[in-house]
Amino acid sequence: MIPFTAPDWIPTIDPGMRILVTGASGGLGRALVDMLLQGPDCRIGAHGASKRHPSNDPRMVHLNKAFSSAHDCVALVHEFVTEAGGIDALVVLSGGIHFSGHWKDMPDTDWARDIDVNLNQPFFLARAAMQHMQDNKRGGRILLTGTESAIHGGSAMSFPYAIAKRGTECMVEGLAREGAPAGVLVNGLRFGYIDSGFHGRWHDKTDADMKARAEMVPLKRPGHVDEAAALMTFLLSGWAQFITGQMIPLTGGDWL
Repeated sequence: MIPFTAPDWIPTIDPGMRILVTGASGGLGRALVDMLLQGPDCRIGAHGASKRHPSNDPRMVHLNKAFSSAHDCVALVHEFVTEAGGIDALVVLSGGIHFSGHWKDMPDTDWARDIDVNLNQPFFLARAAMQHMQDNKRGGRILLTGTESAIHGGSAMSFPYAIAKRGTECMVEGLAREGAPAGVLVNGLRFGYIDSGFHGRWHDKTDADMKARAEMVPLKRPGHVDEAAALMTFLLSGWAQFITGQMIPLTGGDWL
């Protein structure tokens, strides 16, 4: 196994971009926000349901809101637009798994909650952001998140999550088609095992569990959160103006 070594450069966005990141207090969200703060001047909306991104950088707009309805999603986008004067990009990293047992034993309320958090809320966020981007006639970027396991039937222990993420793949294509005339580019990241803390947070996995999971990856290691952040930053940058409607894998060769 060859460990990840960070290069001495990072991709950067255009100066002045206004970027809303939901789930900014999680492992992927913190890494993305930290990388964006290393680049040119911008406004970053850092959303967390209950936790706050630790940075006090003046470029930050801290937004704390738990989503329970479409109205909450629309309100968050509106709050950021009001504070930042507009929105140029939305990155949806909020999500989760609320039942870790087999789907045969899952209560209907947990099923509905996982579909809501991982499919419905991203749609409502993306729809609200796209409307602002189309109205402003400046174009924009929307990044959604998927999972590699979703295209292989998911796991019995996270079945609704995988189904929601498979739905996200359809959503990326449909939103990209809708946004293209206005220059709104919509893409998704199909993540494999990234060492973001997600599995420990939602599945109570131990270090031994995660070491065994890494052994299943052909590269014999998890992805680093900064590798994910760099890919997302590239998709927000000026070098990605001809990429839309795509699910881009970051998996270390999982499922080969």
